[in-house]
Amino acid sequence: MKVILVNGSPHENGCTYTALCEVEKALKANGIETEIFWVGNKPIIGCIGCGACRKLGRCFAVDTVNDLVEKAKSADGFIFGSPVHYASASGAITSFMDRAFYSGGAAFRNKPAANIVSCRRGGASATFDQLNKYFTISNMPIVSSQYWNQVHGNTPEEVLRDEEGLQTMRTLGNNMAWLLKCIEAGKAAGVELPKREEFIRTNFIR
Repeated sequence: MKVILVNGSPHENGCTYTALCEVEKALKANGIETEIFWVGNKPIIGCIGCGACRKLGRCFAVDTVNDLVEKAKSADGFIFGSPVHYASASGAITSFMDRAFYSGGAAFRNKPAANIVSCRRGGASATFDQLNKYFTISNMPIVSSQYWNQVHGNTPEEVLRDEEGLQTMRTLGNNMAWLLKCIEAGKAAGVELPKREEFIRTNFIR
């Protein structure tokens, strides 16, 4: 079993990475394989609604989005991390997840996910809510912890002093590992994924 932890911060080894590493420690202690995937600090185009992914099977734009979607196909769970920018997720991770979930949603479906956020002071719960919406629209079980998945600090060193935040990260890792093992046991016992109905698309006019 493998979990991909996505670092949506422009800083490869900053506060968000520090929090993800704490989740990763708990996952590894439970025998779960991990990979930290950095979105990067180069510009990431937002989704332009061109629909090319339906024909190509991938997003037309060339950046790290398609790399993650390809890795997601063989992964079992996901943790997405973001710093708080203006009481919301970073622009990079927002554009990244818009395109990853729109062009490669099948790679994420029915796989457990969670997000973690890093902030200096405020805006964490708004960002946490924002990122969870990607999972709830994608048939993904959301893994919880003992508190909202947030750490506080302006530097990695300060994050390491947030004892409750770090414990929340470890609890999240343990809960993710437990759910993955439950899913694996269910598969072994013959429990099948829910059957999907044909999608009904409506709006408020018709």
